[in-house]
Amino acid sequence: MEKQKFYITTPIYYATDDPHVGHALATVCADAIARYHAQIGKDVYFLVGTDEYGSRVSLKAQSENKNPQEFVDGVAEKYQEIWKTLNISNTIFMRTTNPKHKEIVSEYINKVYEQGDIYKDEYAGYYCIGCEEFKKEKDLIEGHCGIHRPDQTVFQREENYFFKLTKYAPKVLELIEADEFEIIPKQKKSEIVSKLKLAIEKNDLGDLSVSRDNLEWGIRIPWDETHAIYVWFDALLNYYSALKIDNKFEEFWPADVHVVGKDISWFHSVIWLSMLLAGGEKLPKRLFVTSFFTIDGQKMSKSLGNVISPSDLISRYGVDGARYVLASSLPYLDDGDIGYSKFDERYRSELSNDLGNLVSRVSALCEQHGYIAKKDNNVEEFFGKVKGFYEDYKLHEVLREVNQVVTQLNTRITEEKVWEKKDGDFEEVVDDIVSGIRKVAFNLKPIIPATSQKIMSIFESEKKVTQSEVLFPRLDIK
Repeated sequence: MEKQKFYITTPIYYATDDPHVGHALATVCADAIARYHAQIGKDVYFLVGTDEYGSRVSLKAQSENKNPQEFVDGVAEKYQEIWKTLNISNTIFMRTTNPKHKEIVSEYINKVYEQGDIYKDEYAGYYCIGCEEFKKEKDLIEGHCGIHRPDQTVFQREENYFFKLTKYAPKVLELIEADEFEIIPKQKKSEIVSKLKLAIEKNDLGDLSVSRDNLEWGIRIPWDETHAIYVWFDALLNYYSALKIDNKFEEFWPADVHVVGKDISWFHSVIWLSMLLAGGEKLPKRLFVTSFFTIDGQKMSKSLGNVISPSDLISRYGVDGARYVLASSLPYLDDGDIGYSKFDERYRSELSNDLGNLVSRVSALCEQHGYIAKKDNNVEEFFGKVKGFYEDYKLHEVLREVNQVVTQLNTRITEEKVWEKKDGDFEEVVDDIVSGIRKVAFNLKPIIPATSQKIMSIFESEKKVTQSEVLFPRLDIK
């Protein structure tokens, strides 16, 4: 019987700067979802990558006295290195400067043009360099984009090619409302539906500009090389082109889930679905939209000096420790707040003091008694609601459920004074506790894969248990 397929993507991050904690949080959580589906027997294709065209990239390269390709090569390498260090299990690292991606994007936009869904017109209005998006005046706050610096909102007047977004929007609305394209959490679906429905009712949606006439760093419009393809039309197609490039399209298309932040949910729902409908392609099944976060109550900013890098997290907590604190911090419904104080508390209480201490004390007792772990065919099962939480991407709930079991096991050791038990009485109690620990490791494997494997090895069936090394060293922070 052929394995069931599962295709998951993260956003491809703008190649304008080094990876930061936000990129790591989304990528680790997507990795845990990918690993869960592989763990239950699916054939998983997991895409990560970098979005390497556009005015932002060009301006940043100029500021560092580099040509754009040299600049994005360096940024992409940094992303690849940190994802490898964080034990991200991606199948492909997708780059939009891949020559084959350029060919596929050119073919796709040309197809949409030839069927009459792209036309030329003049655009005059405000453009946010940070969003790589034209903005309506009603969407501006005090004359500029509310997400990026005021100086990144500029007025532009130019001839562009436009995609007939208004033609496909009603169908997109119908698909989203019927959950044929499912947006989760439901709160995020409601926001998209409300915005799209209002725009359609007021005839205020407008078509999508898909070209720039003053941008050198971009894929050229195939029928008019004086224009470059709008970065979002190019970038979104990476999810499609990657499978084509890797000869996996027939196996894995369409995507089972795109994991994105709420700032780009409109692009990944309304615009992306419209593009696919125009191209006659099957649509993705799900969009998982995460919320924003602040760091100790403030927006992350270089000027504030509160940018946290993935490397810093790894240095502080180790690879699996970093993965754990990130997965436990995913802002699911509402915007959240993170920072070292919160990360430290989770690491100390849930990993070092609870899980790490449980494995250490039980393995030490087992070694003292010459205990041989029993064969247990039921350790590869999920606790209570854990499987459902993984299916709905509620990693914080997964960890809450598993931590309850860890607490129960620690409590049982203390209340039953396991260290005082002898021979058969000792074995009877420890059989249950060891089985529980192995189940904990199985449940946590998508999130802390290396440590979970270590725990399974310590308590391997029909082998004598010896005391484990320290899994989560105490933080030495002054």
